[in-house]
Amino acid sequence: MNNCRFSIGAVVLAAGMSIRMGQPKLLMPWGSTTVIGKVIDTLIAAAVNPIVVVVGGSQEGIRRLLTGLPVVIVYNPHFANGEMLESLQTGLKDIPDYVQASLMVLGDQPQILESTVRSVIARYQPDVPRLIIPSYRYRRGHPWLIPRKFWFEIMNLKPPLTLRDFLKQHTDEIDYLNVDNSSVLEDLDTPEDYQKYNPTH
Repeated sequence: MNNCRFSIGAVVLAAGMSIRMGQPKLLMPWGSTTVIGKVIDTLIAAAVNPIVVVVGGSQEGIRRLLTGLPVVIVYNPHFANGEMLESLQTGLKDIPDYVQASLMVLGDQPQILESTVRSVIARYQPDVPRLIIPSYRYRRGHPWLIPRKFWFEIMNLKPPLTLRDFLKQHTDEIDYLNVDNSSVLEDLDTPEDYQKYNPTH
């Protein structure tokens, strides 16, 4: 597949309140950058474009950190609800019309590998657009790749329905990509997670 034939964007979910972490986790140090900085660096390295970052309570700090990077930052006014669906809906609104599919990326998953992102994208087939979801040892991980054909349905989902309900409705349209590393499962929710996964510890 010639990647010049289509464009894959990303919506980075960065509007969480970091309640279990006890501080704004996306602003915490990660290697030579920060948690959110590493996520964005990985997407840029994997040639993902455009990148839409959905922010909430930590928006001022994230905006400062990402100044000068090729990203679009949008604000989810309902961030306090803590729902991934609302942040994804907010981000998809800002994806340009020419983009055929979008990754859904967790802002608190700096462990994600460039090779994994590239593998998820490479799995996409424009002629048979399926949901691409990485899997490690039969456990579903992130980032997901969501073709545009599903966006209208996602945009019209209303609580109490969630993205999990959406996946249940499309089990026969999911292409699980088996990966050989657990990074697709690892996000940062607690101080213990941060200590365990942070490369500087």
